[in-house]
Order: sequence, then C-alpha cells, then structure tokens
Amino acid sequence: MTIREAAFQSLITLLRQKSGLIITPDKLYLVESRLRPVAELLGFRDLAAFADHLALAPSERAVQLTIEAMATHETSFFRDGAPFQRLKDDLLPALTRARSPQTPLRFLCAACSSGQEPLSLAMLLDEMGMLAGPRPISIVSFDISDQILEKARTGVYSDFQVNRGLTPERIQRHFTRLGDNYRAQPKLMAAIDYRKVNILNGLAGLGMFDIIFCRNVLIYFDDPTKAQILSAMARLLPQDGVLILGSSETVLKESAAFVPERIGRGVFVKPPIAAAGVMPSLVARG
Repeated sequence: MTIREAAFQSLITLLRQKSGLIITPDKLYLVESRLRPVAELLGFRDLAAFADHLALAPSERAVQLTIEAMATHETSFFRDGAPFQRLKDDLLPALTRARSPQTPLRFLCAACSSGQEPLSLAMLLDEMGMLAGPRPISIVSFDISDQILEKARTGVYSDFQVNRGLTPERIQRHFTRLGDNYRAQPKLMAAIDYRKVNILNGLAGLGMFDIIFCRNVLIYFDDPTKAQILSAMARLLPQDGVLILGSSETVLKESAAFVPERIGRGVFVKPPIAAAGVMPSLVARG
C-alpha cells in the first residue's frame, strides 16, 4: 500500500522539524522507495502502516532510521577537486603564515557521509607534510546518521570507491589492500574525529575552526534554516577563517556573515577580513 496523503504531509513536517530536510510533495515516489526497507526492518505489515506510525506516535528509532534513509550520502574522494587545489595553493599557506608554528589547525567537515571528504583533506595535509609536522592537526567530521558514521570510522572502502577520485599513486600511498577492499592508513584516520551531530541542534560544542567544509549541504534546507546554519558556522570561525561551500552554492540571500572570496567559487570569508585586508592572499586577487 502507498502512503496516505495525510500521513505523507505529516512525514514532510517530521523530516523538516527533526533534520531540516525539505521534501516536496512531488517526491512521494522517492519517499516510498527509501522507506519500504525501513518499514520491513521494523516489522510493519506494509509501508502505509509505517507511515501512519510516523504520523501518530513515532518511536525514536523509527525517526532516526527514517532520517537516515532520506538523507543523501552522495560523496567521493577529492570531489570537485578545485577546493582542494585552492587549499594547497592559497588557503593553507596563508593560514600557516598567520599562525605560530605550534598553533593547531582545526578543520570541520559538515555532513561528512562515509568519510571521503575528511580523508581527502587528511591525504592532502599528509602530502604537504603537515600531518608529520610540529603543528597539531585536527579534522572534526560529523553526520546525523549512525550507520554512515560507523562506515566512515572503519576507513575501509571498496575498489570502486577508491578508484572514484583517487589516482593509482594516491591509492598506493594512502591505503592498504584488504581483500577486495582498501583500508586508509592509520595516520590519516588518527587525524579525523568522527562525531554524531544534528546540524539543526547547534554547533557550539565543537569549538573553533580555521576552515569549515559545508559542501552541497545547504541545498537540502529552506532559506531560514540555511540562515540558522550559516550563523552558527560564523561563530565557529575566527576573523581569518574560511567557509567552503559547493561550487554552485552561495550565501548572499541567507546571511550577511560571509562574503565571497574573490579568487574562486564556493569560498567565503567574513566581511571584516575583506574590509581590513587581514589576509590579502585570500581576498585581494580578482
């Protein structure tokens, strides 16, 4: 049986309230295809009965599994390579010049999925000699899904996954063959701290960061929620911190806390930095 209209509307509201995800009325087919396995797992007689449960008195586990099923976990290593090249060429050199050699560098990867983005960052830092250097490095990565975080913490990826974005040289340098799979080197995994975080519940407990990755995340939220998230992230960045979004994403409608950095798309800084020229390498070139 398909989901009743009233139950579907309740589900849309539930997802928005609990996770911020925006499901439009034309996505009924998508909801049904993703939730059927959840309904079977939880022992409901059919999808309609599970949807009614979510609408009336959902259990905590049912809500969590529903959110995990509806969240998009599309990712790959060095996805859209431009931000990583910018890190290597401009952003990281500027930040390391602005800090003493013993000052830690902290990175945040929001909605990290199965870990390819933070691992790509760890690989880049290793290749630049920064993981073995005197400066402490920390990559905090969070997601809302227990299941996807469990996968990320293993550091194990299939042949298809490692060959999606990685050169043979990088695979050989950063991974160990494990049967039909590959395991990331321990020094890479040691640099990453995976946490379960709902981005709607605030980020204050995470501390301050030099660079925040929030790529292709905001597209799943409505404008007020985007503004809320951007405001929270602005509070996590120092004056010379950097926010990296997806290459097609912008913050101009939702937040006055950031302005586009002038060199490339998807990189944002705080207005006082642009005005004061604290880091001219980030804002002066056009």
